[in-house]
Amino acid sequence: MAAITASMVAELRAKTDAPMMECKKALTEADGDMAKAEELLRVKLGTKAGKAASRVTAEGVVTSFVNGTTGAMIEVNCETDFVTKNDSFLALANAAAKLVAEHNPADIAALGELPYSQDGFGPTLEEVRKGLIGKIGENMSFRRFKRAAGGAKIANYLHGTRIGVLVEYEGDETAAKDVAMHVAAMKPVSLTSAEVPAELIEKERSVAAAKAVESGKPADIATKMVEGSVQKYLKEVSLFNQSFVKNDKQTVEQMLKAAATTVSAFTLYVVGEGIEKKVDDFAAEVAAQVAAAQAAA
Repeated sequence: MAAITASMVAELRAKTDAPMMECKKALTEADGDMAKAEELLRVKLGTKAGKAASRVTAEGVVTSFVNGTTGAMIEVNCETDFVTKNDSFLALANAAAKLVAEHNPADIAALGELPYSQDGFGPTLEEVRKGLIGKIGENMSFRRFKRAAGGAKIANYLHGTRIGVLVEYEGDETAAKDVAMHVAAMKPVSLTSAEVPAELIEKERSVAAAKAVESGKPADIATKMVEGSVQKYLKEVSLFNQSFVKNDKQTVEQMLKAAATTVSAFTLYVVGEGIEKKVDDFAAEVAAQVAAAQAAA
């Protein structure tokens, strides 16, 4: 049996980022063979990826890639904000956006099957994802992506790493980028009021109706109040009707007209939007650990 030295463990840990004890176990099992030990750890890291898959990934980043009239944006999630600053995680996210733009995958599963290698993992994007889960120790997932390749020009805007916008347009580039920044700030749900989803309108109508009932106004006046509230809401959430953030004296539609620019579509991603985050009760967790320790004593 080969002697497993501290320097060997340190070398394997540097190569794999695996926990120290896991490195020692792998070297012992491989009888000191560094290459074999690394391979054993790769297998274990894959297993760890499976165990991590059930953990909520509500943090993450939005990245984008634009090349001419083809562009893509993707949201890649992880468990904690700390990992969003990890170079390997960011490299994975940026690579995924480029792969979406260049290969037009049908869905997340198809994206994962595309060829890609990183940090010694591969040969597909999905295998790299699984490998990095083991290496970093957190679950991570590709949540959603958008690819634009309809022939229009594309403007993209990233507000840090948490908000991303793609705008498809014709005309002035500066005006289009201003629209992208406006979308990130004001978060419209559609281009026009006619395109606001019916379920959102009904939700707003329901709230307005409840307020009208509480007001005690006659039925005919209450009906007008409800319709007035709905029309106000439609203007507030449709891009073209919103007041332009750089000049609230004009709407976005008026700004675009002045710049001889048309916008045909936009996509807005906000990291973790709609994902239920796990809220940890730290005090309860500590209390539970203390109780368990006392019971075992």
